[in-house]
Amino acid sequence: MGQEEKTANMLNATFVRPASFFLNGLSNIPHAKYYYVFLCFIYIMTVLGNGLLLSIIYLVKTLRTAKYMIVFNLALTDLCGSTALIPKVLDTFLFDRRYIVYEACLSYMFFVWFFAFVQSWTLVTMAYDRFIAICFPLRYHRIVTKTAIAAMLLFVWVLSLSVVACMTGLIDRLSFCGSLVIQSFYCDHGPLYRLACNDTSLNYIMAYVIFIIIICVPLVLIAFTYVCIAIALSRIASGVERLKALKTCTSHLILVAIFFLPLLGTNLAVLTSYIHPNARILNSTLAHTIPSLLNPIIYSLKTEEVLNSIRKLCKNEWLRNITSFKKMPSL
Repeated sequence: MGQEEKTANMLNATFVRPASFFLNGLSNIPHAKYYYVFLCFIYIMTVLGNGLLLSIIYLVKTLRTAKYMIVFNLALTDLCGSTALIPKVLDTFLFDRRYIVYEACLSYMFFVWFFAFVQSWTLVTMAYDRFIAICFPLRYHRIVTKTAIAAMLLFVWVLSLSVVACMTGLIDRLSFCGSLVIQSFYCDHGPLYRLACNDTSLNYIMAYVIFIIIICVPLVLIAFTYVCIAIALSRIASGVERLKALKTCTSHLILVAIFFLPLLGTNLAVLTSYIHPNARILNSTLAHTIPSLLNPIIYSLKTEEVLNSIRKLCKNEWLRNITSFKKMPSL
């Protein structure tokens, strides 16, 4: 038996779990602190926007429909996903706390990927809602019920939990006996499993499975629904009705574009050509954070239903304050 084979067998037989990893992303970037301030601004606005949307849907009974169940789910996912990522990124790089405990690293990876998974498939559920609304308008309320949407969203959460837990569990079986420096801004799956000394073939396969399930399959399903929508719209005689129906889809298409295109572009660039690590990391941070900021603004907070609900809530609050003031005892 050769020396290389002996070394390989020794590495496979010895399981090494490190105490911590070192996050090396966002290094040597000029004026990096301004970027961290920008991320902080994104997080604050994301919390305010999605928190406002969640509160409105919860408080206004007329918005408790199947469609707004999907919107509520997306806002909740955006809020949780940003909270899982941005505060830790700021703590790591702004305050230079780049060492992260092994268990915390796996938890970090799990929650970031989990909420990205849910967000991706929530956009698919939105596409389904638009597909039924335009292609089967007379049967919409019979097909898109609260029960049906709740079942779909529950399936998305369970599927996401199962797949991401499997991905994280496969990382836990690896042995890390070499470098412990992760070339990313968080405990990303790819940069982490490539540091392992033992066989990573299952992790390699899982990386492609995750890429296909989170990006490729949702994009194909969304594209299919819009092909069907385009065919249905082509059969509408009136141009005004066609334009009105198309306007209901533009917001969703913008959400799909800002979520999928940066992720797809970054991954394809990494696979097909060389991309500077800092450029990849900056693209990834924006891809993970900007959609959560823009989703409530583009899809919900500018719609007539939500704006009327905000006016109604403000009016009711104003009337309550006036009534309370009138009931105050005079001096």
